[in-house]
Amino acid sequence: MHIHILGICGTFMGGLAALAREAGHRVTGCDAGVYPPMSDQLRQLGIELIEGYGADQIALRPDMYVVGNVVGRKRLPDGSPKFPLMEAILDTGAPYTSGPQWLAEHVLHHPSCPRHVLAVAGTHGKTTTTSMLAWVLECAGLQPGFLVGGVPLDFGVSARLGAQVDGQSRPLFVIEADEYDTAFFDKRSKFVHYRPRTAVLNNLEFDHADIFDDLAAIERQFHHLVRTVPGTGRVVVNGLEESLTRVLGQGCWSEVASFGATVSDFTAEGEPSDFDLLHRGRKVAHLCWSLTGVHNQLNALAAIAAADHVGVSAAQACEALSRFQNVKRRMELRGTVNGVAVYDDFAHHPTAIRTTLDGLRRKLGAGARILAAFEPRSNTMKLGTMKSQLPWSLENADLVFCHTAGLDWDAAEALAPLGVGPGRRAQVAGDIDTLLAQIKAAARPGDHIVCMSNGGFGGIHAKLLAALK
Repeated sequence: MHIHILGICGTFMGGLAALAREAGHRVTGCDAGVYPPMSDQLRQLGIELIEGYGADQIALRPDMYVVGNVVGRKRLPDGSPKFPLMEAILDTGAPYTSGPQWLAEHVLHHPSCPRHVLAVAGTHGKTTTTSMLAWVLECAGLQPGFLVGGVPLDFGVSARLGAQVDGQSRPLFVIEADEYDTAFFDKRSKFVHYRPRTAVLNNLEFDHADIFDDLAAIERQFHHLVRTVPGTGRVVVNGLEESLTRVLGQGCWSEVASFGATVSDFTAEGEPSDFDLLHRGRKVAHLCWSLTGVHNQLNALAAIAAADHVGVSAAQACEALSRFQNVKRRMELRGTVNGVAVYDDFAHHPTAIRTTLDGLRRKLGAGARILAAFEPRSNTMKLGTMKSQLPWSLENADLVFCHTAGLDWDAAEALAPLGVGPGRRAQVAGDIDTLLAQIKAAARPGDHIVCMSNGGFGGIHAKLLAALK
């Protein structure tokens, strides 16, 4: 079939496009303001990209329009639609569906080849843990399919169909299971469409303030996911999270494997980069790897517990993770110039910012300087819902630089506990050029600059490396 994807450069929709292309469908798509890595991946696949959401695209007459959740019925100040193509689809009665629903019907649970879905959910670490799990299964010779909200360095692509190997009743498919809503016409979380046999609940705290009123509302969606896991399935749950205890307290009909807490099925002893793996108190493997931070240690436990459900031993999993290269934009070293290292990281929620900087601090020790450059770009951060947590999240940074474009709240006021202004610990800037000048003036050999955003951040990484020469 021919599908035309609206919002094709989002990480999920771009992965869906790659899967559809691999499955033999004709794929075209449109988006606005595209940026790497997804735009690069789509072009490499030969998928035609159209800039914008013009109503003239109705002339393509695909078999199905697949609508991303970036698309809605919004109007511009002059009263015209923000997404004219969507209005044309509705006016003409053209067929349309959401990305998660198309994926479920045509890939995950297609009658000709239903898959064993391993879904990784959580406020933080979904992309990294999904990539870890896919890599562990790959190294075990299980040839999993996957869809990741990023580009795992070990695979070089964000999605693939995978294959069925001898002895498997179903081919395996690992998917990043997002709790964000599906589409403007389907306000359920994306992950309720996936119907996993193995579900990872990695962690859970308040996020997405633009669509959820409170933490209880998100917990309810997570329980909807739990309800879809069969009795022969497994729910892998972080035993440290009270919120997840409440989720399972609403009912669970599957085997539960816990990790993280002192009394759990899977636990770790040692530093996050070099630790023993224990299964119900007994050492079963050891992992020494390149990743840092307690959050990545927990991500590893989650991946190991999920892989165990499909027959991969802890020793096999740890051997694979010892060679795991992580994901683009997850503490990705973009370059070093004149002794200054520049990293790119996807962190945008205060907890993710804190764990990212904590991991780097553990690796570098107390003597090295960390410069944190970040933009509060997510919908939740733009609303200012978590601005009070920013000083706490940035404690491990020696200097802080905040890009304030598009904010309706005062970033300088929020960062005041750190001290704001020239020569102080924190500085703010309304444009990228000013931010670059601030960072360049402060940087010195031996520094580590971490750029954190869930968007393109104005290409700051390449600009910094050029400016520091």
